[in-house]
Amino acid sequence: MIQERAMSYKELVLVAACALIDADGRVLIARRPAGKSMAGLWEFPGGKVEAGERPEQALIRELYEELDIQVKEDCLAPFTFASHAYPEFHLFMPLYVCRKWEGQTCPNEHQTLKWVHPRELAGYSMPPADLPLIPMLVSLL
Repeated sequence: MIQERAMSYKELVLVAACALIDADGRVLIARRPAGKSMAGLWEFPGGKVEAGERPEQALIRELYEELDIQVKEDCLAPFTFASHAYPEFHLFMPLYVCRKWEGQTCPNEHQTLKWVHPRELAGYSMPPADLPLIPMLVSLL
């Protein structure tokens, strides 16, 4: 029985994401490029936390790699998290809020970027794990 239960557990994937918020209260979303899982869906920028990284370090790295912006750790405010069971794995995703960064957002990984007012986020197709985050952002902003 114990061995049977252990085999039913899925891999836990830790992904850090960020709601970048501009001076007009809009949130940046990125469209997943062709060739990646969930291609075409809109998401908050971020990515997998690598071995030995803290979520904040991963997010700073990912924002630089994906958007060519520099973010300082003290500008990342932990906001909420998503926990979602996909068929292949279980995703745990802390969402940070950031209002201050250096540089202009530039899509380095061929994704489309869009600044959206929080109330408009529900009109974009997003991964299932991201959907519960929308009402929280609407309440915040």
